[in-house]
Order: sequence, then structure tokens, then C-alpha cells
Amino acid sequence: MLIVGLTGSIGMGKSTTSKLFMEAGVPVYDADAAVHQLYEGEAAPAIEAAFPGTTADGKVDRTKLSARVVHDPAAMKQLEQIVHPMLGTSRQKFFADAEASGAPIVVVDVPLLYETGGEKRVDAVVVVTTSPELQRERVLARGTMDAAKLDAIIAKQMPDAEKRKRADFIVDTSHGLDPVRARIRDILAEVVKMPKRRA
Repeated sequence: MLIVGLTGSIGMGKSTTSKLFMEAGVPVYDADAAVHQLYEGEAAPAIEAAFPGTTADGKVDRTKLSARVVHDPAAMKQLEQIVHPMLGTSRQKFFADAEASGAPIVVVDVPLLYETGGEKRVDAVVVVTTSPELQRERVLARGTMDAAKLDAIIAKQMPDAEKRKRADFIVDTSHGLDPVRARIRDILAEVVKMPKRRA
């Protein structure tokens, strides 16, 4: 089974691309969704113990937690130490289930793939991109973030140009869904010919 890492900065169209991989019949592990699940259960007691007042009714209040860790690298590291081992377990279960189902390829959707050294744990990397203008327009249109917060997030992420340089495949989401679907078909045809290379 080959593991393809899917990544891209905020607002590039990664979630849409992820859905189109699923539409093409590929099992997708969504790291963000897995974190959401952990925040609604398993991880909540440990997070509350580390950051009192950031949970309610056994669930993490993401807004409060974000306010607590976003500008504090030490707190962020502490949060990662709680969540990452749990994520590792859920990812291994996903791989085992996919392998048992006979899937030849799976996709792991990881926003900070390069930033966390995740490219060493996959056989190929797909980077989703679009123009900086479209990126800003998409994120600000969600209405959940202002320009300053967006700039802070972009500053923490590896520059898009650097991600594209390192990628095995690039998906440009600037021109609608059909070109992305066609690109995914091409990528899947290519990936199966690639050797396994993860560590």
C-alpha cells in the first residue's frame, strides 16, 4: 500500500482536493478531523489538566484553547505532546483498516506535513496551491478570521513556493473542480508506478 501525503497552506483548496481523492475511491486520513474527534473526547481531560478552563462538557473549546497557545510556543509544544501520540494511534488504525480493505493507495491529509517532517513517512507528496490573491480571498470569505490572524498563520507555515519545490505532484485549484479531478486521475496513475520510499 502506498501512502500519499496531501498538504498545502491555508485557503489553497486542500479540503476540496481531499474530498475529490475520496470521490476517486481513495481512503483519506484527515489529520484535522482526527484532532477534532480527539478534542471532543479522548484528549479533553489531558488538555483541561494542562490548560485549565479550555474545555466545557468534556469537549475542548477550540477558541479558548487557541487563545491560550497561539502566541506561546512552549504551550503549543505542550499541546502537541498531548495530541500527537493519540493522533499516531488513530493514524495507525486507519492504515491497518485500509490495508485490510485492499486499498492500493491511501492519502493522509496533513496541513503541516513539511513543517513536522511528515514527508519522511509518506511515499509521495501532493501540494495543493493557488494564487496568493485567491488564497486570501477564500480564507477571509469564511468570515472566521481577520487579515492579521491569517498573516500570523501564513507566517508559521512553510512558504508555498518552497512546498511546491519539494512536492512530487502539484494540484492547482485556481480553475475550478474539473481540472483538479483530471489532475487527481493523473496522479493516481503515476503514484502506483512509484517505488515505496518512506522510512
